[in-house]
Amino acid sequence: MSTHPATPHRLRRALIGAVTAGILVASTTLGGTPASAANTLSMRGADVSSLQRSLDLGAKYYDAGGAARDPLDILKSVGVNYVRLRVWNNPISGYNNKSKVLGQARVAKAKGLKVLIDFHYSDTWADPGKQYKPAAWAGHSLSQLRSDVYAFTYDVCASLRGQGTTPDSVQIGNEINVGMLWNEGKVVNNDFAPLAGLLKQGYNATKACGSGIPVMIHTANADSNANARWFYDGIRAQGVQWDITALSYYCMWHGSLSNLYNNIVDVRGRYGKPVVIVETAYPFTRNNADSEPNAIGDATCDGISATWAGQAQEFDWVQNTARNAGAVGVFYWEPTWYAVNGNGWDPANINGTGNQWDNMAVFDWSGRVNPGVRWTP
Repeated sequence: MSTHPATPHRLRRALIGAVTAGILVASTTLGGTPASAANTLSMRGADVSSLQRSLDLGAKYYDAGGAARDPLDILKSVGVNYVRLRVWNNPISGYNNKSKVLGQARVAKAKGLKVLIDFHYSDTWADPGKQYKPAAWAGHSLSQLRSDVYAFTYDVCASLRGQGTTPDSVQIGNEINVGMLWNEGKVVNNDFAPLAGLLKQGYNATKACGSGIPVMIHTANADSNANARWFYDGIRAQGVQWDITALSYYCMWHGSLSNLYNNIVDVRGRYGKPVVIVETAYPFTRNNADSEPNAIGDATCDGISATWAGQAQEFDWVQNTARNAGAVGVFYWEPTWYAVNGNGWDPANINGTGNQWDNMAVFDWSGRVNPGVRWTP
């Protein structure tokens, strides 16, 4: 997730074409040629990385009828077939580490859900504004970091495989717009070689764990096709391989739906790889449940209100846009992370911080699911 400032960024609301019955009809693309759209969104995902902590704290989840149910069962019933789990190296909280991810993967797979593992290569959040090395890797040279990436990636993947929950997809880095494992893996003066060496190790480790596991490379470049081309052209020129191009799209930071459509079409054609929106979300209220300021406060998009109905509508429109542009998946970021005391934002102070996402979950502050939200093929 992009921990950007809460102030809105380029709130562009113009749509190409028309919106009819909630379906985006796009009339142009960057190349002037209509995209060949995917028939379905085969990856209908939810990042539920915070869920285990909430459940351990006693959180309850309720379906639209008010019945208490397992949250993964509720999500499955409204169309989710994939979960995304971030893995941090050694977070102080003790959550989102290898051990916890192994447990979460067992639960998800037992319910028939597929699993995407999101490697941050950090002990805390990694996003376009920060890519902190794990403390255990501090002071390591670039050569050592390449070995670290391979060993950690292979160990987590092989451990998942060993318990019968081989990942269905793996993400090498999280929102790595200008690199990862800074400063050694940061792209400086258009030099992609250091980053490329790290990405290759993550790719090779994943394929050694399971040759058929698709590897995603993830940026938050849905806002700018120029930036997306700069990044993916840069790693491709260094011989980096990947299987799926992954983008974050938050409309308050990444622009209009028409912009998203055009970017998906362009990167699909330019790199010849499937595209997945691995993060998106929208507020159901402007209000705040706790003392922690919301990451997204007053920002809304497309003339859509911050209400339950508005949240469902915007998510429909994002899915429709992705589908029409030929993407193969959309993931909602942290739909289960409602206002549960003790499940704080900061992994170094999980008890003492609040939740910046309490107005963005698809469960309200009492744990009841938004009755209008659906993941649709």
